[in-house]
Amino acid sequence: MISPHPHRDALQHDGFVVVRSLLSPSEVEHYRKIAATATSNTRTGSWPFFRTVPKQFPPWPTNTPPPASEGGIWGVQHLLHPEMPGRNEFARCYFSESILTIASELMGVSSPSSDTNATPTAEPDEPLVMELFNLLVAPETKNFELRWHRDDISDQLSAEEELRQLESKSPGGRQSHAQYNLALCPDSSLIVVPGSHRRARTLIERNADPYEAVLPDQLVVQLQPGDAVFYDSNILHRGVYQAKAEGADETRLTLHGSLGLKASDAADAKTKQVRATAVLQHGVGAWVNREDAAFGLGERPERMRANLVAMGSGEGVGYSLQG
Repeated sequence: MISPHPHRDALQHDGFVVVRSLLSPSEVEHYRKIAATATSNTRTGSWPFFRTVPKQFPPWPTNTPPPASEGGIWGVQHLLHPEMPGRNEFARCYFSESILTIASELMGVSSPSSDTNATPTAEPDEPLVMELFNLLVAPETKNFELRWHRDDISDQLSAEEELRQLESKSPGGRQSHAQYNLALCPDSSLIVVPGSHRRARTLIERNADPYEAVLPDQLVVQLQPGDAVFYDSNILHRGVYQAKAEGADETRLTLHGSLGLKASDAADAKTKQVRATAVLQHGVGAWVNREDAAFGLGERPERMRANLVAMGSGEGVGYSLQG
């Protein structure tokens, strides 16, 4: 019997699911040009929000990016910021029906159709929360690797506490978020350990060097332009970034997004508060409620943005991980 929820089944079993050809070739070419411009602006210091080599986790500096000789940047932050060139097109991608439908399936909620002609409102019945939309890029001149990690669970915990936190962040196996990488160039940067989102680390995983090249059962996720991988952010994973030559064409342009699930009751609210730290630590709360932050794409994006505003400004939330 064919499952009515194949993406959700794969995510719950493996911790990730690859969706082929989420973007058409023409869409890939369209967004690749916009992403390349955003990356160029960031490399040259025109855009102040970025991820810098060799730092893995926020906070990142907000001044001039490091020179290419030091590796430069590995990410562009805040593609939905009101001042980001190309913001309207990035928003069309982030709020596209194809992405929202998959995210809704993964989180087990219905996905009402977007009404692009409706008057924006902040009605409280939208289940999804706008979270983050960033861009992962190739560093210049120097390769860069992320250590093995879970996005908001420390690697210093006991096995018992690690398992307790995994269960609390996905109670009953239900996802509270949908995180994804959407490739605009061939991408083999993400490495995961399938199934590790439902268990504590093994002794081998605990004792391995954080940058260990190979762990048992690891899998390199292979994406072609237009493909996306949706994954549980607390699956055991790392990233390997191959450098490009200084000034050469971009070799990695991967849209890195996440969407969340609004709290429905008091018990759910505690889980969502933990999610708020994971999201707001990136600084999105500083601009999402600005007067010029509306997208003009109809009712649903504004409801999702209102759900993010309700999470808070991000002041004092701290950071999930250090390094």
